[in-house]
Amino acid sequence: MKKTILSFLGMMTIAASSFSQTRTVDPQNVREGESVEYCVTHKKEADLLQNPSYVAAKEQDRITREQEMLNGVNQPKATVYYIPVVFHVLHNNGPENISDDQILDALAILNRDYALQNADANNVHADFNASTPGATVIPSNVEIQFRLATISPKNNYSECFSGITRTVNAITNDGSDGNAQVNAIVAGNDVFNGQWPGDRYLNIFICGDIGGAAGYTYRPNSFFPGTAMRNGIWVLHNYVGSIGTSSNFTSRTLTHEVGHWLNLPHPWGSTNNPGLASNCNTDDSDDSPLITDTPNTRGSTSCNLNENFCGPRANVENYMDYSYCSKMFTPRQVVAMRSAVNSNVANRDNLITTSNLNLVGANGNLSLCKAEFSADKTTICVGDQVTFDDQTYSVATGWSWNFAGGVPNVSTAQNPVVTYSTPGIYSVTLVATDGTNSDTEAKTSYIRVLPDGTTLPFLESFESYSTLAGVNEWEIFNPSGNGFELTTTAGHTGTKSAKLSNYNQPAGNTDELISAPLDLSGLTAADAITLSFRYAYRKRSSGNNECLKVFVSNDCGAGWAQRKTLCNTVLGSATSSSAYTPSSQADWETVHMTNITSSYFTENFRYKFEFESDGGNNFYIDDINIYEGAPSDVLVADIVENGATIEGLSVYPNPTDNELNVRFSIANAENAYLTIQDVSGKTVQNHLLKANAGANLVMMNTSTLAQGMYFMQVRVGATYQTLQFVVK
Repeated sequence: MKKTILSFLGMMTIAASSFSQTRTVDPQNVREGESVEYCVTHKKEADLLQNPSYVAAKEQDRITREQEMLNGVNQPKATVYYIPVVFHVLHNNGPENISDDQILDALAILNRDYALQNADANNVHADFNASTPGATVIPSNVEIQFRLATISPKNNYSECFSGITRTVNAITNDGSDGNAQVNAIVAGNDVFNGQWPGDRYLNIFICGDIGGAAGYTYRPNSFFPGTAMRNGIWVLHNYVGSIGTSSNFTSRTLTHEVGHWLNLPHPWGSTNNPGLASNCNTDDSDDSPLITDTPNTRGSTSCNLNENFCGPRANVENYMDYSYCSKMFTPRQVVAMRSAVNSNVANRDNLITTSNLNLVGANGNLSLCKAEFSADKTTICVGDQVTFDDQTYSVATGWSWNFAGGVPNVSTAQNPVVTYSTPGIYSVTLVATDGTNSDTEAKTSYIRVLPDGTTLPFLESFESYSTLAGVNEWEIFNPSGNGFELTTTAGHTGTKSAKLSNYNQPAGNTDELISAPLDLSGLTAADAITLSFRYAYRKRSSGNNECLKVFVSNDCGAGWAQRKTLCNTVLGSATSSSAYTPSSQADWETVHMTNITSSYFTENFRYKFEFESDGGNNFYIDDINIYEGAPSDVLVADIVENGATIEGLSVYPNPTDNELNVRFSIANAENAYLTIQDVSGKTVQNHLLKANAGANLVMMNTSTLAQGMYFMQVRVGATYQTLQFVVK
């Protein structure tokens, strides 16, 4: 986050329930070019109306608002109201973990739209354009702005923060219960584990899934206490701002949903769906009597400026419609929103008070609170560059960096680029200042420069290690839960292996074991290599669907290509109701990967194992072996069907396209020769494998083979077996 993080004003919002959400999407509720329902506030409202307590609360809220209007309390005045905002990013290290810059972009867009600074407001249809004589309504300035809060509830509102929290939890991709997602944020965010009251902050929850909608919230009501954290807004990450995972097309979503949070209905009223003919019998004024200037409409999911099904020309460019060309609020919508923020209903009026703005650090008086930074990567190879990103908050004007082991060693740039040329683990220190105050952030053992790659053959049995933690040869990625670690109680070769304690680990966790570099630059395009490894695994129950994925990189891990996925019963079908430990060599299966092409023959080749959990059981890796495996002297002999040595030979999928899996078992460790022939008997692929005793699984690349029939021949010693397969 840049030094200007809190000089941006803005924020985004969305509409629907904080409770269970349906994934069923009505096609008529989907805007053109989208696959999720834009907004489900109206449906959540309909569900709540089945609850007598909510109906009673809604009626009391109506009476309260009427009394406030009679008392003149919520009449809009010529003043700008400021609302403190916190963005809570709930992620599982996927694309939903959007950048600070994308959030700042959303803030800027929201404040732009609510201040009528959006240039497209000058281009609305003539019937709603201020420059047109006789226009029925005109685009209006809401005079409400949004500021990132800078003080969290921690230690009785005494701890500064950036206005953004981040929580790692797989529930980000399960939007069936929004309240459960909020609970995950309360328990696991990186700033303050507790309630962020809804009458002190507008809480926005950014997720990977929110039940098939783009976003949701509730309009102000006293059924949910105003202090409740769930009195906020849920939004999909790709509907936040206009950059990163989002786009201009989806950038107005929070403008729409903040409107709901400030008590605006959809312009067709409270019926469940836009586009219905019956919507001509309802209007937004039915729910909000203050809104008297939005033409009667059935609701639009596209930008049809001539929409007039209900009689008058519809204001499809209104932010509260579903069209993709929204750009304005009407004057009476502004009155309704300013009335809502001055109303005691749901304690909205507490948010804008001077005392609250001071308490949560949203009064606009910015100073340096804490120095902070991040790096675009923290594990690199010799000679690589690292770009550092200043994330100091709330404001900084000067920076003093120190980079142990780096070139340059010191810098005063805000976001310096540093080169590391010597293997090792290095610290980074930043001293930031705003001209009056200064703060220091030091990260020890922050940059890890890997040693030069070793050459082939490579064999890893983990026997030489006392721990994986901090070892220069391996990198552990463990965002939550348990991670890969060295075990001394299970191994195929010796007594050690890499173990993931996955027994009863929450579903959705992802853990990685990442290698040091290997130097494959001495190989030629005519060469081939095989990567093999052994693993041992049991399901906890037959319903577990867990996956092991293998990735390779030709640029030291800057980019990764997936080369194999083993899931569900392919990974293993046996079960163990207790925590699993392999007890014999027969528990280990060997996987051979022959699909690493010459584009990966670089000096900084790396590979990694990624395990995705589903509440299952423990997983072990041992005997990682990388070697040249394409002999030129393999001779294709006549087919000899002799199963004495080779057992259980199978190929799948069949037909195949990009990859053929070959599975077989042998009694003892021996070289195995795999040959693919076409129907003319021509050899099109040769592979030499160091097959292990027991089960062997070979992944062969068939993406370059033409359509047709082929024969897979496996030879061990003097024994051959052949199976037919088809490339589709």
